[in-house]
Amino acid sequence: MKGSHIDRILVYRLLKQVPKGRVTTYGALAKAAGHPDSPRAIGALMRSNPCAPVVPCHRVVYSDGRLGGYGGVKGISRKILVLRREGVQVKGGRIVDFGSRYFNGFRTID
Repeated sequence: MKGSHIDRILVYRLLKQVPKGRVTTYGALAKAAGHPDSPRAIGALMRSNPCAPVVPCHRVVYSDGRLGGYGGVKGISRKILVLRREGVQVKGGRIVDFGSRYFNGFRTID
């Protein structure tokens, strides 16, 4: 898989920068990790995240505001619940007001 060499720890550290009430995208996270062509690899890292919810993979969505996955079919309802608890509204499987909820202000980690 393209991007399979992405540093998991770096990605998780970057993801922890996304504040409650905001979301980012697989592509933005891939770019911040230095692998802009590897959003699918980011998705694979989110699927195997052993540190949820400390590493908030529920805050990662598709670039069009769709939710993406979260631990299978039953996981999507859990993802919606967690996002709503953080103040993010979801309607029709998409983030409401995606533009104002989108986070892309990743800082480089030393």
